[in-house]
Amino acid sequence: MLGLLINEMEQKEIEYLLKRELEELLFDLEDSRIDQTVKAAMRERYHKLFQLLRRVVSEQECMKYMPKQTKNW
Repeated sequence: MLGLLINEMEQKEIEYLLKRELEELLFDLEDSRIDQTVKAAMRERYHKLFQLLRRVVSEQECMKYMPKQTKNW
């Protein structure tokens, strides 16, 4: 296990970056032009980033970025 000491400003920056990346991934996952193999890699990345987001934001904030339960997930 690793630990990380960050100040509040750094936490907000990490939160912002993670949210932006998750939003972009969600948008791209809806694009029908993207190959399913690529989407599988994108979903894997999304899950990893979501786990990181859970460590720096509240449960309510996490709910906004929960993936929709569809056959693609």
